[in-house]
Amino acid sequence: MAWVYLMGAILLEVAGTVSMKLSEGFTKLLPSILMGVFYLLAFTCLNFSLKQIPVSMAYAIWSGLGTAAIALIGYFAFQESLNLIKTISIILIIFGVIGLNIGDNEKKKIQEHSQNPAGMENQ
Repeated sequence: MAWVYLMGAILLEVAGTVSMKLSEGFTKLLPSILMGVFYLLAFTCLNFSLKQIPVSMAYAIWSGLGTAAIALIGYFAFQESLNLIKTISIILIIFGVIGLNIGDNEKKKIQEHSQNPAGMENQ
């Protein structure tokens, strides 16, 4: 369930950032209100995810995937520039998130092995 909360936090943070852009510096009421609501919900979901996911990993995934998503939304929805350097950077962010997950899974395997050496399960 923690991963569901983290994915919700990412989607809500992205919605909050898009609302921020649409609020045009708090000059438009509805996007301004939505921005606050989305960010409040995003931090709430992020907080719930931290019950089971280490803060360093959750925050890196939350900010990394949110940043990559906003860069793509900026390009497709707001006609912002996207060049080779930005594209490579987005790819690196995604690989970094994958690396964090792989690294955490390896740590869990090592811990499980150290608690149960030589495959002595249920003996």
